[in-house]
Amino acid sequence: MAIESKRSLNFNTEGITLKELLLKGKEWWQYLVSKWLIIVCLGLLGGILGFVYANFKKPSYTATTTFVLEDEKGTSGGLGSLAGLASVAGVDLGGSGGGIFQGDNILALYKSRTMIEKTLLTEADFNGKKQLLINRYIEFNELRKIWSERPELKNIEFSGVQISKDLSLNNNLKTRIRLQDSIMGEVVKDINRSYLSATKPDKKLSIIDISVNARDELFAKSFNDAIVRNVNDFYIETKTKKSLLNVSILQHKTDSVRAVMNGSIFTVASVTDATPNLNPTRQIQRLVPIQKAQFSAETNKAVLSELLKNLELSKMNLMKETPLIQVIDKPIYPLKKEKLGKAKGLVFGGLIGGILILIYLFACKIISDTMNPNTEEILE
Repeated sequence: MAIESKRSLNFNTEGITLKELLLKGKEWWQYLVSKWLIIVCLGLLGGILGFVYANFKKPSYTATTTFVLEDEKGTSGGLGSLAGLASVAGVDLGGSGGGIFQGDNILALYKSRTMIEKTLLTEADFNGKKQLLINRYIEFNELRKIWSERPELKNIEFSGVQISKDLSLNNNLKTRIRLQDSIMGEVVKDINRSYLSATKPDKKLSIIDISVNARDELFAKSFNDAIVRNVNDFYIETKTKKSLLNVSILQHKTDSVRAVMNGSIFTVASVTDATPNLNPTRQIQRLVPIQKAQFSAETNKAVLSELLKNLELSKMNLMKETPLIQVIDKPIYPLKKEKLGKAKGLVFGGLIGGILILIYLFACKIISDTMNPNTEEILE
């Protein structure tokens, strides 16, 4: 009869043989078989808990909007050359305005607090009832039950008009505003973490998916529609802001010069009408006013001609800079429903319970072997 020390428990630096590996596996198997009742019981318990969880867990709904963003960057070709010539004359046609909002940056806007807060303060129709999205969020998450022990939160309501934070406000009102801001901040974090997803499925394409997942079907669709509308409008407005300002300035100058030129033409006619039977020796009464008015009209005509050219160039540049956002798919009822089935809950719960008890038994075995390193087995 050969006696060997249990080298499978204390691995030496010379490695381990195949025989020792097989003996070690046999030992572990025998250990687990001896604990089969505990493993089965914990697996069944996990399955029951998974079944109960699946039975009581409310389904979630996903609203997804897919759109294409065509975003021209900078000026090119003939328009770029014309814009360059206009800049030499001191006229700014807009260039590539909104440079910080290029391409993928629209995804960051969807995650910004400003856009999410603006969306939460948007009013939507829920079965014929007008309600702010933030109040709907509080309602279906049953937050008022959680706040029931805090009177200052229990009856708090949000409105579409933000209350001005004036120093003259009384302490109660200022406290209420602070609570609203605090609640809004936490809701925005939760929306970012668990509800809202803004992705670009293919980096090579300009297709963007915006998804909202919530336990309230009406909230999911309404929030998705509102945030897509708010962010896309803000993106277009920001991208074209500089060009719009240039068009407005050039339009104002053009209208002013045209008015002055028309006034000069009217002056010429008025002077002629005022001196129908002019004395030949009194030509100064007609010639000087007419010539001054004609000179002013000709000058303003030349200025107006250049302004009109620049105005049209600026309008063309504005059209070029305006990004095209074309919606491909909108969320429609019924939304995609996600619910953990009872069978899946039973299986997953059983697997999780079994895995957890195996980890626990392995840990106990390792600790036991480590605390008793001199244990020996007699192998025949």
